[in-house]
Amino acid sequence: MGETDADMVGMTGRVTGTVGPGLVGEVIVRIRGGAEAFLAHPAPGEGLLTVGTLVTVVEHLPPRTVYVMAAYPAG
Repeated sequence: MGETDADMVGMTGRVTGTVGPGLVGEVIVRIRGGAEAFLAHPAPGEGLLTVGTLVTVVEHLPPRTVYVMAAYPAG
C-alpha cells in the first residue's frame, strides 16, 4: 500500500535548494523506500530556509509540490 497525499504531512526532509518567500526551492524527502525531490515553498510566516535545513512538510500539493517549515526553531 503506497502513501497518500495526507501521509506526506508531518514527514521530514532536507532543503537542497533555498526555500523562502517568493522563491521556489527544493527539498529531498525520504518516501516510498527511497528519497525523492519536491518543489518547496515556505509555510505561511516562515522565513528563509537555507540549504541543509531540516524541514517538516505541512502541506502537499500533488504531484510534486510541498509547503515546509523548519523542523527546529532557529535559536
